[in-house]
Amino acid sequence: MNNWISALADLQQQGEPCVLVTIIEERGSTPRNAGSKMVISATRTYDTIGGGHLEYKAMNIARDMLESGKQDTQLQRFSLGASLGQCCGGATVLLFEPMGQVQAQIAVFGAGHVARALVPLLASLPCRVRWIDSREQEFPEHIPSGVRKIVTDEPVDEIADLPAGCYCIVMTHNHALDLELSAALLKRNDFTYFGLIGSKTKRVKFEHRLRDRGISPQHLQRMRCPMGLSEVKGKLPVEIAISIAGEIIATYNAHFGQHSARAEPITHLLPSSRRSHATT
Repeated sequence: MNNWISALADLQQQGEPCVLVTIIEERGSTPRNAGSKMVISATRTYDTIGGGHLEYKAMNIARDMLESGKQDTQLQRFSLGASLGQCCGGATVLLFEPMGQVQAQIAVFGAGHVARALVPLLASLPCRVRWIDSREQEFPEHIPSGVRKIVTDEPVDEIADLPAGCYCIVMTHNHALDLELSAALLKRNDFTYFGLIGSKTKRVKFEHRLRDRGISPQHLQRMRCPMGLSEVKGKLPVEIAISIAGEIIATYNAHFGQHSARAEPITHLLPSSRRSHATT
């Protein structure tokens, strides 16, 4: 059987959901190693937690979780007795962790330096990415799996096609385009996350112009600018990209399933970013 680490990476790359099963505690006469893991997909298993009736029951539980789409981790305690075909007492505790479910649909507007560092990070997460820019030449030759490249002269028009609850990241080469995208996103206002690259000064200017367009203060509060985790320091594109990816992860962990404008603003969940992201 394949090693569980390799299997987990392969299934993640393919976008196939699975459950990671781990032995947390083992007390019984039949030795099993605490920390042993196996990966269970809808059709296959990878590695082992020791075989036998316990592993069979774990497979059934994991596949029930996959079929129902459950996202929460579960702890299950199994008494080692007649129910598991054991002759002696004891107990095993298993942890079931759903993996590989798509957590976020993400739209990245812009293909500059930070975007080129950010998109591969997002592609390695349980996310699906639309990467949008008008400049074909700015995209790298290799587009990561799970990323859809969209070249269009009218990036703002793409907003109408975004799914409700989308994570929207605006980092184009043009401040006027950033403003138009921001206005369209805030008017729609059904995103889970909206981040705009730039400084606090840029935010103040954009807030003034967006208010003139009829955007309410409540909607403006949902715009994350500057974006990214303030704890991640640095000005290099990859450093900024990592801070933004960290914020995306924090948001989808907090908001999974809340795909509506009623989701709590990210500013209530994260410390205010102190970094000035002035370039893309």
